[in-house]
Amino acid sequence: MSEPSAIDVKPLTPGRFADLAALFEEGGDPKWCWCTYFRIRGRDWSNSTAAGNRAELKALTKRARAPGLVAYRDDRAVGWVSLAPREDYERLASSKILAPLDDTPVWSIVCFVVSRHSRRQGVAAALVHAAIQYARSHGATTLEAYPVEVPKGERIPSANAYHGTLSMFERAGFFVVERRQWNATSPVRPIVRLDL
Repeated sequence: MSEPSAIDVKPLTPGRFADLAALFEEGGDPKWCWCTYFRIRGRDWSNSTAAGNRAELKALTKRARAPGLVAYRDDRAVGWVSLAPREDYERLASSKILAPLDDTPVWSIVCFVVSRHSRRQGVAAALVHAAIQYARSHGATTLEAYPVEVPKGERIPSANAYHGTLSMFERAGFFVVERRQWNATSPVRPIVRLDL
């Protein structure tokens, strides 16, 4: 088996939207959400449509600052990371678990999509490193994320790892600043930061 080719990460622009659409159309939640779930408070499966969400993300590509980054391999989109200043994600402000820790101005990484044909090949890690560079180059001083913690030796379904994993962020230099839990039976969620 040959080694996978290099990953090239680029900001999402109007000209790259069709590439991202092909990735999202592979199936799963991205096909409905179009990475708008965290951007609008109160958005869920019952009060939005896939077409509306897609149009909303496409409109965001026209801003000067990209709404996220697309990973390419051999000219095909194989991954996505959504990142922006925290205030772009209305749902974070009202979340009990992901509410702001303090008044530090942060950029947030809220989700990843990796093609099912490219998983476990370093795509998400490449996206994290590119996100660090992109946020820094756009004036961010702190980058924050909300990963899942996977017990050592265990695996979780890919659908549950869309926030990224704690170990991946720690390898990129992030550190846990707080752990929160909704109630005694819900999972503990780490919040990680990296000073840029």
